[in-house]
Amino acid sequence: MSVRPWTAVPDQRGRRFVVTGATSGIGLMTARVLVHRGAEVVLGVRNVEKGAAAADRMTGPGRAVVERLDVSDLASVEAFAERVGDVDVLVNNAGILGVAQGTSVDGVELHLATNHLGHHALALRMLPRIGDRVVVVSSNSHRHGELDVSDLGWQRRPYKPYAAYAASKLANMLFLLELQRRLTQDGSTLRVTGAHPGSTATAITASSGHGFFSWLGSWGHQLVGMPAWRGALPTLYAATMDVPGNSYIGPHGPGEFLGWPTMVGRSAAAADPALARACWDASVELSGVGLSLR
Repeated sequence: MSVRPWTAVPDQRGRRFVVTGATSGIGLMTARVLVHRGAEVVLGVRNVEKGAAAADRMTGPGRAVVERLDVSDLASVEAFAERVGDVDVLVNNAGILGVAQGTSVDGVELHLATNHLGHHALALRMLPRIGDRVVVVSSNSHRHGELDVSDLGWQRRPYKPYAAYAASKLANMLFLLELQRRLTQDGSTLRVTGAHPGSTATAITASSGHGFFSWLGSWGHQLVGMPAWRGALPTLYAATMDVPGNSYIGPHGPGEFLGWPTMVGRSAAAADPALARACWDASVELSGVGLSLR
């Protein structure tokens, strides 16, 4: 497939974004480009000092605002959603990969809590104040994901870090599918779009605490993958271009590892409406947050 290079992010003056996990990697580059194109960008970050340092390096007609947000902590998510105000676009980007087995402050397995559940709660709490769309940053690893909604905490199964990550990325895709279905059913014009960065050199794997993933993050993606600015392009495309709800954007090349943004496919599990509803119900039960447009 031949796809023309795309770096032409439209002018974003007058628009307001939230980007989670905006101090490094895809989130940092997404926020930096949006500020450069004139947007006001709220950086939702765990470390506000690191966030302030990142914001200071963002230049352009827009501006960056730093707010504390730990997406693995549902109380932090609620507090952030209450104070952030109206936005045009929420970019659910923050994530972890390959960490040792553990639970969040809410007792939820860490990959699920950080990559999916906190973003589920954040999007639904903010939804009445979102004007345009929610962007879900997933991963091609969702294709390897197996989501057991009866054992989301890996209590019955042997814990495997990459399998837990892949399952959380599948949960991202199911959230994309089900939230768009519910919005459309309710007559809402809000859109939910998704993106994945392909093979991109970022810090997500380098700090996993797992030898192989740390090596991969430090060297593997740098040797064969794309720089962070290229990996951020699918997210920027999903956040700023006129694409329909439930669109999924990734690199155009073989295996979706490298390339320029284009519409890409997803696994059969990620398109399963019954599994999407089951994941939604389990997420509402765990987070205590359901859908309300009022």
